[in-house]
Amino acid sequence: MSIQALALLTVTDPDTLGEYRQIAGEALAKHGGKVVAGDPAPTVLEAAFEAPTLAALLSFPSVEAATAWREDPTLEPIHALRNKGGKSTIVVLPG
Repeated sequence: MSIQALALLTVTDPDTLGEYRQIAGEALAKHGGKVVAGDPAPTVLEAAFEAPTLAALLSFPSVEAATAWREDPTLEPIHALRNKGGKSTIVVLPG
């Protein structure tokens, strides 16, 4: 059974985030992840913090795989590129 992770981003540098998006899929796939759905202009019904300008639903084989993707030291430059392109919150939904 797979799990999902919700990625909410507030884009601050569209060009840098565009670079990230070109290589993000391969980085996700390294740990069995993939993008299930994405929206460059999500409808926000309620926000306790700054509303995201981009949202993506990710799928991983397990919570451990999602954690391994985020903590993989070989992927740190890719995560750094995402964080340079905007502010992100990624939440695992295990179930």
